Amino acid sequence: MTWLITGGAGYIGAHVARSMTEAGERVVVLDDVSSGVPERLPADIPLVRGSLLDRETVDRALAGHAVTGVVHLAAKKQVGESVERPLAYYRENVHGLTVLLEAVVAAGVERFLFSSSAAVYGVPDVELITEETPAVPISPYGETKLTGEWLVRATGRAHGLSTACLRYFNVAGAARPELSDTGVFNIIPMFFDRVTRGEPMRIFGDDYATPDGTCVRDYIHVADLAEAHLAVARRLAGRTGPGDLTYNIGRGEGVSVRELAELVGEITGDPTPPVVGPRRAGDAARAVASVEAITAELGWTARRGVREMVESAWEGWRLRHPAVAAD
Repeated sequence: MTWLITGGAGYIGAHVARSMTEAGERVVVLDDVSSGVPERLPADIPLVRGSLLDRETVDRALAGHAVTGVVHLAAKKQVGESVERPLAYYRENVHGLTVLLEAVVAAGVERFLFSSSAAVYGVPDVELITEETPAVPISPYGETKLTGEWLVRATGRAHGLSTACLRYFNVAGAARPELSDTGVFNIIPMFFDRVTRGEPMRIFGDDYATPDGTCVRDYIHVADLAEAHLAVARRLAGRTGPGDLTYNIGRGEGVSVRELAELVGEITGDPTPPVVGPRRAGDAARAVASVEAITAELGWTARRGVREMVESAWEGWRLRHPAVAAD
């Protein structure tokens, strides 16, 4: 098998690419490097620079490297931005996927793994979210991911592809400091940014129906997420003909925002209490995955805890902020 990983120079993509190559899989990366960092990739992983919207580039990547399976991670992924720029999100996430699938079918590639999101569920009022929980997204980003799942499954049925859709929960941490998240869009980097600027961490709402009043989330270490991709890719490699796998990827355990802030304070050495602001629109009180399906069917389970996520993310943050490391 040779796997094409779209978005493979990104934060998650580079972890997936390294995990798969270290396990002996052949990998090639397609990335427009708009947010990806080519230096994240080992020199022996070929990098094709280009957009999914460019069919010629996609065709060249598939044919030039004799690709037999695709792991599709490339996408725009900021919920707030998707509300402001829905057309851009549908163009990149849905039209880009359509171009990719057309190329995949034309090239005779028979295995396709799609990076989806827990955002497809919206704000379900359940203790644990299973793969059967109704998908009712509340943002354009979530809509594009659910539309992508529909498109992937329909293509699989029509053209004989074995497909998988992985619904990520909250991804954090780094396998190595140089692979850490460079954005300040997720909660842990947002906390680090406040600490670095000498400002208290900010919590959005503390009046939810949860034990401490703050939102409860399921956090998954990016290295565990990468290992989940490897497990699913290998299951797809052993299958022939159409068929779909859909799995939640999380730890199945909830951590409140206040608990996370306290842990960040401990690890960064900043005991300043967080400040509480108003709720953000669309935040669910609780969003925790049931991961029974992937554990039962593939034997995969997350091995790393939240402390390891925060500690490894802080190492990466300090690497990119030398002034912090010098303190």
